[in-house]
Amino acid sequence: MPHILVTGASGFLGQAVITALQTAHPTWPLTNLDLRPPPISQPNVTYIQADITRASEVDSAIPEANPDAIINVAGWVPNGSLRYSNSPALRAKVFATNHLGTLNVLGSAQKTTCKAFVHTSSCTVLSDDLDHDFPNMTEDMPIGRATLAYGASKAPAELAVLAANNASASFKTCALRPATIIGPGDTYGVIATMHACIANGETPWIIGSGDNMYDFVFVSNVADAHVLALENLLSATPVPGDAAGQAIFVSNQQPIYFRDFMLAVWKQFDHVPPFQLRIPTSLAWFAGLMAEVNAWVMGGRESALSRGSVRDAVGTRYASNEKARRILGYYPRVDFVDAVRLACEDYRRILNDKEKGKKS
Repeated sequence: MPHILVTGASGFLGQAVITALQTAHPTWPLTNLDLRPPPISQPNVTYIQADITRASEVDSAIPEANPDAIINVAGWVPNGSLRYSNSPALRAKVFATNHLGTLNVLGSAQKTTCKAFVHTSSCTVLSDDLDHDFPNMTEDMPIGRATLAYGASKAPAELAVLAANNASASFKTCALRPATIIGPGDTYGVIATMHACIANGETPWIIGSGDNMYDFVFVSNVADAHVLALENLLSATPVPGDAAGQAIFVSNQQPIYFRDFMLAVWKQFDHVPPFQLRIPTSLAWFAGLMAEVNAWVMGGRESALSRGSVRDAVGTRYASNEKARRILGYYPRVDFVDAVRLACEDYRRILNDKEKGKKS
């Protein structure tokens, strides 16, 4: 039975990948390589502490574990307004983790008997180019034009992983590109950001036409896709297709108008906008610029409203999942309606726990 090492298995997606692996293959030995131990105990999983940005630590940890395959989930996602920041310090941190960290893990894996390498890339390798819309993205579209730090850091990491694919040398690689992930345990702040609009009185405003479409994916569905990709790379006769050397988009396969997504989230918290008013994109963009200027004047603080957040909010960004179905046989088990409900129920629990903490 193969020994699987998962980097970043203490995080939001990494924990879900561990659970999916244990469900599909309960006897397989698993190792969690992460900078921090898991917040919740992971029975029958060996934990190794290592910082993937430090090559010396990775070169020590991976040979010690000696895995047959690696799922490289570890990464850093800038949350909230930081997503749109172009500060040198933030970009340096993002690239150190997502690009250099991946190169360190990949390089160390190639020095061992590791046979398969599944890399968690991101849909943002394309969609973080805010100058363009991306309806029905496909894997043959060129990457490397992302303007935001996260997508810009993920693109060269993905290219390096796919370039390392060498089936003749028994080292197969592939990269999965998840859509924006939602679900219990979310540390990306998707539901939290949408919920904050209620208290801020922002729910009535519709920026632009309101007809731009996005796609999302439930965390356990992404984890399932990782297991399918791993099984595919480890198989001598992969079915239904061969994932080696491939980049593959993964979503809930249910694109939705972004405005409808927000309305669905707010409904879970018993909120309906009292009215709706469209704001021209140009006016919202100018407001974002003024908010950035004000934040800079006030000492360089990050602004929740920015030109980047406006451009992101009016963009069309969803992917075709034809390749995921054809090569991995991937179909989401958790429907998007249930995905939103479960994600919101978890965030409601967090809010209730905070409220109880204030009263105690």
